[in-house]
Amino acid sequence: MLKYKNIHEKGKFSLMRFFQKFMVGDSVAVVKNLGFKFGYPKRLQGRTGKVLEKRGSAYYVEIKDLNKPKRYSIKPIHLKKIEVMK
Repeated sequence: MLKYKNIHEKGKFSLMRFFQKFMVGDSVAVVKNLGFKFGYPKRLQGRTGKVLEKRGSAYYVEIKDLNKPKRYSIKPIHLKKIEVMK
């Protein structure tokens, strides 16, 4: 797990990821951006879940933790949309 950014990326972040939009029901993965405060446990990194709703500038995401659904409010810069195979 990364603890710090590469020297060439320090202080930079993607505006496209900062302003990305999600719809209710989208599948997302939690990908921590090291340039912003995350404030959640390390085990949340890489987990996938579904977007339940938008609350302010963050999204309410349901993630299963040991087969128990838990809900987190996560900023869009820490989320990445994934495609679900049907």
